[in-house]
Amino acid sequence: MKLFASRYLLLAAFSILLGACQSAPTVETPAPAAAPTGFEQLEQSIASSELATAEDQLQALQTQMPDDPRIEQYQHQLAEAYLKRSQIVLQKGDVNAAATALSRARALMPKAPALTSGVNGAITQARKAELEKAEAELKAAEAKRIAKVIDPTVESTTIALKIGDMTQLRRQFDAIAADVTAFDCQVILQVPRTDDYPWLATLLTKRVIKINPDFELQLERQIDRSQPAHIVLKPAKL
Repeated sequence: MKLFASRYLLLAAFSILLGACQSAPTVETPAPAAAPTGFEQLEQSIASSELATAEDQLQALQTQMPDDPRIEQYQHQLAEAYLKRSQIVLQKGDVNAAATALSRARALMPKAPALTSGVNGAITQARKAELEKAEAELKAAEAKRIAKVIDPTVESTTIALKIGDMTQLRRQFDAIAADVTAFDCQVILQVPRTDDYPWLATLLTKRVIKINPDFELQLERQIDRSQPAHIVLKPAKL
């Protein structure tokens, strides 16, 4: 009898537990978010100013869906983004970056030249201003140059070298090296003896390197036994 009662109680408890499980609310697992479409990715790239990435995405979509009407819409949107970038970098003074962005805008909208005409004119003016500034700086630098031994207005200047006086010779080469680097002179070193050339050339070369280590010295040797040692300087034509 006790065994029957125990079994009955166990069965009743199991029935109650089963009923509670059946009546508990079912928790639904949320469905995974759908991956963004190609056009959504393209729009995100344009919005975040990743224009090179957006251009690649647009090209891929054009290949996959050439007849989709949204292609032209995003093409125009990307062109406007490039145009805006061109305006921004131009205001910062970066003419080259502005020109690059403008060229991309033109490539995207070749049938709408009016879209880029305003920025194109601004870039042209900026380039002109840069050129004028560079020319002014060059003229100012030219005005500051003072020749020590040459006449910059003539094609060449010949200077007799004072080989017999080393102190005077060193002073000569100090001045010659200054003019060679300042006026980008081509140098002809003419000596009566072959043995004279190496040490005279060394005197000049060392001084040129000291003034400007990056200067490319154009030095030519001539041997003339009938003439005393001299040097010819030919300034570059501006």
